[in-house]
Amino acid sequence: MTDDARPAMSDGQPTIAAPHEPGTRQADVLVCGGGVAGTMAAVAAARRGATTLLLERYGFLGGNATAGAVAQFNGWQTAGGRRVVAGLAAEVVERLRRYGAAGEHHRFVMSTGHRMDRVEYAPEMLKLVLDEMVSEAGVQPLLHASLLAVQRSARRIDAVQVLTRGGMLAVRPRVVVDASGEMEAMKLAGAEFLALDEGETLQPATMMFRFGPVAFPRFEAMTPAERERLARQGFEQGRLARPALHAARDPYSDDAWFNISRLAIDASDAFALGRAEIEGRRQAWCAAEYLRACVPGCERGHLVAFGTQLGVRETRRVRGLHLLTAEELLEPTAFADAIAAGAYPIDIHAASGGGLEFAALGDDHAYGIPFRSLVPCGLDNALVAGRGLSATHRALAAVRVMTISMALGQAAGTAAALAAAQQGSHVGQIPIERLRGILQADGACLA
Repeated sequence: MTDDARPAMSDGQPTIAAPHEPGTRQADVLVCGGGVAGTMAAVAAARRGATTLLLERYGFLGGNATAGAVAQFNGWQTAGGRRVVAGLAAEVVERLRRYGAAGEHHRFVMSTGHRMDRVEYAPEMLKLVLDEMVSEAGVQPLLHASLLAVQRSARRIDAVQVLTRGGMLAVRPRVVVDASGEMEAMKLAGAEFLALDEGETLQPATMMFRFGPVAFPRFEAMTPAERERLARQGFEQGRLARPALHAARDPYSDDAWFNISRLAIDASDAFALGRAEIEGRRQAWCAAEYLRACVPGCERGHLVAFGTQLGVRETRRVRGLHLLTAEELLEPTAFADAIAAGAYPIDIHAASGGGLEFAALGDDHAYGIPFRSLVPCGLDNALVAGRGLSATHRALAAVRVMTISMALGQAAGTAAALAAAQQGSHVGQIPIERLRGILQADGACLA
C-alpha cells in the first residue's frame, strides 16, 4: 500500500471519517459568523453551559470591528449620558483597556454637527481580546470555514454543512444562531426576508483606511465650519467619496482610521462585492492624498493600511415574529420582551450624492429591542443577531451599530442556551422573564 492510500492517523488513532465522507459534530448551539454579535452570542451560550461551535470564514474574529477596521464603538448612552449598553460589550472594552488598546468614553462632533459618544480602540488587539473570551468560555472556534448547505425538516434545522481546511463537516445543532451579517444560514435554510420599500436603497458600505501620522492638536482644532468646508471641497473636487472627515484615533500611535469612502452595493452579490473592494481601495488612496494636501494636521501623513474587508452596513434582514419599526424606536415603545436597549439615532447614509439623514433623539431617549425580532418566522430552532434582525430599513439604521449588535448577540446566545436545554421546544417559547432576568444579572441593560 502506498503512503497516499494509508488511512490518516493522529497520535496512533484513525481519523473520524474517510476524506470523501463528511465528519459529523454535535453541538447544543451553532453560531454562524464570528463578528462581534456572533462572538458575544457564542460566549454567552457557552457561559450558560451549552456546547457551542462558532463558525467564521477568517482566521480571526470580529467582523466589521476587526476585518472592517471600524475602530470605534458608538452609541453607549443617551444624549444626556445615561448608559444603555453594558454587559459583554462593556467587558470587551474593559479587556481592551488592560492592553492599553481602547480610549475612554468621550463625545465627538459628527459631520451633521451632532455630538455622539464613542470608544476608540485598536482593531488588531480586539482580535486578541475576542480570542481570550471564546477560549475562556469554552467555545469551540471553527475558523477558515464556510457555510455550504443547511438541511431542514419542516420547521427545524437538522444539520449545517461546512467546508473547512480539513474537508466537509456536518454540524448537528440543537439551536442555530445566524450572526453572519448577510444571513447566510437563514438563506440556505429557506427563511423569509424583508424587502426594501419603494424609494429605499441599501445603505452603502465603507472601506476604512489607516492614515498617519496625524498632528491631532491641529486636526482637532478645526472649527466645525472649517471641517465642513474642507470636506465639501474634497467631495466637490471628486477627491472624497463623501463630504466628511470622520476619523477614529488609534490608541497606540498618531495614526487614525478614516471612514470617508462610500460604496453603493449589495454586499450579498459576490461580483458586486469584489468590484466594490477594489473601488474602495481606490477611494481610500484618493482620500489619503487629499488629507495630506489640504487638511490641517495631515501634512506629514500617508496611507498605512486598508481594512481587510469593506465595512457593510446593510444587506439581508430576516422576517421575524416582530418587525421593529422606526416609529417604535422614536416613540419609544415599551416591549414586554425587550432583551437589549439602544440610544443610537436613526443614521442613514445615502447610496449616492454624499447625503446623510440623522434623526437625533432627546436627552434621555432610549429604546428597547424585542426578543421576537430575533426569531425568524417558520423556524423553530433558529435565532438571528446583529444587523440581520427583523427591522425596517429605517429602524435598522439605528440598531445596526456594533455596540447594539453585541447586546443582541449576548441576548441571542443566552436564549439559544436556554432553548437547547429544552430539547425540541420552539426558541420563541422560552420563558422571557427568565431570559431577561439572566441578562440583567449578567450586566445587560434592557431599557
